[in-house]
Amino acid sequence: MARIFSLLFAAFLALAAAAQPPYPEITTRAAALEALEHADARHRLAGVVYIGRTGLAADGPLLVKRLSDRDPLVRELAEAGVWLVWGRSGDAETDHLLAAGAEEMRAGRYPRAIGIFSEVIKRSPDFAEGWNKRATAYYLAGDLYKSLADCDEVMKRNPQHFGALSGYGQIYVRLEEHEKAIDYFRRALAANPNLTDLETVIRSLEELVRERRRRSI
Repeated sequence: MARIFSLLFAAFLALAAAAQPPYPEITTRAAALEALEHADARHRLAGVVYIGRTGLAADGPLLVKRLSDRDPLVRELAEAGVWLVWGRSGDAETDHLLAAGAEEMRAGRYPRAIGIFSEVIKRSPDFAEGWNKRATAYYLAGDLYKSLADCDEVMKRNPQHFGALSGYGQIYVRLEEHEKAIDYFRRALAANPNLTDLETVIRSLEELVRERRRRSI
């Protein structure tokens, strides 16, 4: 996970550096908050970059708002920035454990990952990403109902978490509860309009639901 986040951060900075025309440099949080609402996309981009570099999980809503920005580069950087800030609890040891658990999960060692994420949750129960990562590990381990329960905990702490909303959809697809899956995929898309692949998934599921209804008549 540390490697994944470092790669994500590097890509985030590369996108920012490629912005044309160059965005203004921002050095304070107050200036970043003001820039996020600026009429000029370059300033909004600068605000996104600052929050993405320095923000914590509590700053997620600031960047989620920019996922609907009219400028495509602002939207792209905001999405990368959201994942960066969601992964920062504000406590170094908690963040270290989160990274260690994600490395175990990436290696397919799901029971170990679940154990580490459980420790993250114990240390920082209000940190939504601890619950989200454990939900993902449970899903990959095939324990769908425990994954659903953890997704519920994510929503209590971060109702804008489009990753968890999409996770619900994937779980309900596997449970063959397609109408619920459609609902959650729509909610994920509403939270993050850039998840355009979900539009295709939703249409396919809607067709499947219609076909099942026709067959039941």
